[in-house]
Amino acid sequence: MKTSLQRILCIGGGPAGLYFALLMKRRQPSLEVTVVERNRPFDTFGWGVVLSDQTLGNLRAADPETAQEIGDAFNHWDDIEVFYKGRSVRSGGHGFCGIGRKRLLNVLQARCQQLGVKLVFETDVTDDQALAAQYQADLVIASDGLNSRVRTRYASTFEPDIDNRQCRFVWLGTKKTFDAFTFAFVQTEHGWFQAHAYQFDADTSTFIVETPEHVWKAHGIDQMSQEDGIAFCEKLFAPYLDGHRLISNAGHLRGSAIWIRFPRVICKTWVHWQGIDPHAPPLRGSLPSEAADPAGGDPAPGRTARRVPIVLMGDAAHTAHFSIGSGTKLALEDAIDLATEFERHPDADVATVLQAYEARRSVEVLKIQNAARNSTEWFEHVDRYTGMEIEQFAYSLLTRSQRISHENLRLRDARWLEGYENWLATRAGSAAAKHPTPPMLLPLTVRGLSLKNRIVVSPMAQYKAQDGVVGDWHFVHLGARAAGGAALVMVEMTSPTPEGRITPGCPGLWNDAQQRAFERIVRFAHEQGNGVKIGLQLGHSGPKGSTQLGWEQIDEPLPSGNWPLLSASALPYGEQNQVPRAMTRADMDAMTAAFVDSTRRAAAAGFDWLELHCAHGYLLSAFICPLTNQRTDAYGGSLENRCRYPLEVFQAMRAAWPADRPMSVRISAHDWAPGGNTPDDAVAIARLFKAAGCDVIDVSSGQTTRQAKPVYGRMYQTPFADRVRNEVDILTMAVGAISEADHANSIVAAGRADLCAVARPHLANPAWTLHEAAKLQTRAIDWPAPYLSGRDQLYREIARQQAMKAQEEEEASK
Repeated sequence: MKTSLQRILCIGGGPAGLYFALLMKRRQPSLEVTVVERNRPFDTFGWGVVLSDQTLGNLRAADPETAQEIGDAFNHWDDIEVFYKGRSVRSGGHGFCGIGRKRLLNVLQARCQQLGVKLVFETDVTDDQALAAQYQADLVIASDGLNSRVRTRYASTFEPDIDNRQCRFVWLGTKKTFDAFTFAFVQTEHGWFQAHAYQFDADTSTFIVETPEHVWKAHGIDQMSQEDGIAFCEKLFAPYLDGHRLISNAGHLRGSAIWIRFPRVICKTWVHWQGIDPHAPPLRGSLPSEAADPAGGDPAPGRTARRVPIVLMGDAAHTAHFSIGSGTKLALEDAIDLATEFERHPDADVATVLQAYEARRSVEVLKIQNAARNSTEWFEHVDRYTGMEIEQFAYSLLTRSQRISHENLRLRDARWLEGYENWLATRAGSAAAKHPTPPMLLPLTVRGLSLKNRIVVSPMAQYKAQDGVVGDWHFVHLGARAAGGAALVMVEMTSPTPEGRITPGCPGLWNDAQQRAFERIVRFAHEQGNGVKIGLQLGHSGPKGSTQLGWEQIDEPLPSGNWPLLSASALPYGEQNQVPRAMTRADMDAMTAAFVDSTRRAAAAGFDWLELHCAHGYLLSAFICPLTNQRTDAYGGSLENRCRYPLEVFQAMRAAWPADRPMSVRISAHDWAPGGNTPDDAVAIARLFKAAGCDVIDVSSGQTTRQAKPVYGRMYQTPFADRVRNEVDILTMAVGAISEADHANSIVAAGRADLCAVARPHLANPAWTLHEAAKLQTRAIDWPAPYLSGRDQLYREIARQQAMKAQEEEEASK
C-alpha cells in the first residue's frame, strides 16, 4: 500500500485507535504511527464485549494474525436463552463470541508494539492541535471515546446529536458462567427489569441490569449506595445467579453513579480539517485546558499552518446500544474500512480517501444505528410485550432490531423455528402440519370476515377513472391482483364527493354509475372461488385536492379547471396550492352525510371491508394534525378536539356499515416534522378510534406536510404498527417498504402487526403473494386452476436455483 501519509496520530487507545494503527503499520511499515492513551500501559476497565461470527470473519480478512490471537481468547456460544414468567425458551445457531475488554485491548496493544506502533500512555490530551504538531501528524484519528474532547471542540463541524435514552443500566460481572447468551426478565411492583448476561472468559460473565428510569427511581435505587444497588440486583436475579455474587469494577464511582443512561451519538460528519502550527511547543504530559484554541484559529503571524484532517472513529463518531453488541464491532470495522480505503486508493490524496470512507462507512453505520434504535426501544418498553406468551415474546426479542428475519432464524435453528410456526398456526386455528404454514399465510378473522392469509394489496392510486367512474383499467388491475394470492385487495382512495377527489382521474362513489362500476369488480373477485376479499378506502382529499395526475407534477395544482377545496383550516398544502376554505359546521354535516351515503353504496356494491382515510394530509388528517389544524373552536387545539370530527365521520359510517363487516382507519402515526404528531399521539389516536368501534388501525406515516423528513428504510413504519398494536390492544396493518415474504413473516410472527399491506411490489407483480410463497416452497396457498402448470414449473425452477446456490456456498466455504 502506497500513501502520501508519513505520520499518523491516534488520540485514544481504545479498539478503534489501536486497530487502525496496527492495520496501517502492517500495510505500510514505513509509516510513523503513534497512539496516545490517558490510562497506564495494559490497564483498562470494563467487563466483556461481544462480537459476532461475521465480525470475526472481517477481522480475519483484515489481519489474520491479530484475529487468531483474539479468537484464541474468545468464549464462543451459539445459544440464546430467554427467561420470562417462570419459563424459558432456548434457540441456537446465533454464533457469538465473548472476550474481556481488558484482554482484547491487551491483544491489540501487544500487536501494535510487535508491528512498531508507538504507544504513549498516561497522557491526557486536552489540546489535539499541540499534540498533532508535536508528532508532525499528517492524519489525526480521534478515537477518544464516548465523551470525546475532540468531538466537543469541533462540534460546529461534526454537529453531534446526543440522545440519552430512557433506561438506566449498570455494567456488572459475576463468577456464574452462562452456557448461553442469557436474557432474564423479572417483574416487580413498579415495573420490569432485565438482565443481559454472557460468559467472556473461563470463569467470568458480564451481567448487565437494565430498567426504565421511572422504575429505577420508584425502587429508590437513585438514592442507594453502590453496594446497596448491587445487593438489590443480586436479590432480584438470584434465581439465575445460583448463589454467585454480582461484582462492580467501578469503585471510583460513588452511589448510584454506576447506573447510567445510554447516550446515542450521531455525527453529521466525521472529518474536520484543522490548521496545525508546526512550530507549536512540544507536549509535556497533560496540557492545561487554556492551551487549547477553542476557535481552532490560524497560527501566529509568520508561521505556516498545515491542513491536517481529524477523523472521528468509534464511540467518538457514533454509538449503538449494547443490546445488539455492536459498539466494539463498529469501532473495529471503522478501522478496517478506513485502512481499506487507503489501500483501495493508493494514488489519491488524503481528502479523496476520507471522502470515500465517510460516504461508504456512514451508510453502514446508519444501518446498524437504525437497528440499534429498534432494539433500544424494545428494551425500553418491555411492558409493551408482556401480554405475549413466552414463545412469541422470545421471537419478538430475537427479531427486535429488524435485522434478524424469519428465514435468518431458520438458518440458525430450523427445528426451533418450525416448532414456533406450529405454535402460531395452532393459535390461528390451523392444525399443526409436517411442513408448518409460513406466518404470512395464516388465516385471520375480523368480525364476521375470514381472511385466508395476512397479505393485503394496498390501495394504490391509478388516476384512470373518468368522472369518478372506474373502468376497464381498474377491472383488470384489481381483478389480476384478486387472483394473485393476497387475502384482501383494497381499492384506492375513493371520494364521497366530486370535490373530494385528489385528481380528475381519481374514483368516487356518489352516484349510481360509480356504484355499478364497482359492483362489476367486486362480483368478479368473489366469483374466483379463491376466498379473496375486496375492500374500499373512502377519503376526501381536503387541501391536497384538485392536483395533477401522479405521473405529472404530483401534489401540484391543475394548470386549469381547479375546483374549490375544504380543510380544517385555511392553510394551503404548498406554496402553489390554492388556499382551502376552513369548514363550517354546515360543511361538516354535509360532508358526514356524503361519507354515510358512500358507505351505504359500498355495502350495496358488495365490498367486504371499508377503510376510512385519516392520513397523509387529506381532509380528515388535516383535522388531526396540529400543523394543519389551527381552529379555535371545539375541533381544534387538543388532540381529542382535533380528532373530534374524524371520529364523528367514522361513527356515522360505522352505524351505516353492516355490523358483521370490518372497518379500518388509516392514520399517519408520525408527521416527521417539528410540532407535528408523534408516535405517542398515534397511540392516543388509535385508542379513540378503537373506542368508536374501529377493528383495525392501518398504520402509515408522514405526507401531512411538505416539511416532513421521514427516516426511510426496510419496514420503516412497522415499529409504529407494533407500538399501536401492543399498547392499544387492537389489530394493526403494517405498511411501508415491506417487499418480500421474509419481511411479512417476521412482522406477523413477532406480533408487530396482524396484516401486511404491500404496495409497489404489487404494482410490479400482481401475483406477488403466489410468487413469494413459491420462493418459500410452501404449498399452503391455492393457485387459480388455469395457472397450475405455471405454478409447478415455477416451484421446480426455484428449487433448482436454490439447490445450485447452496452448492456454490458450500464449495466457497471449503
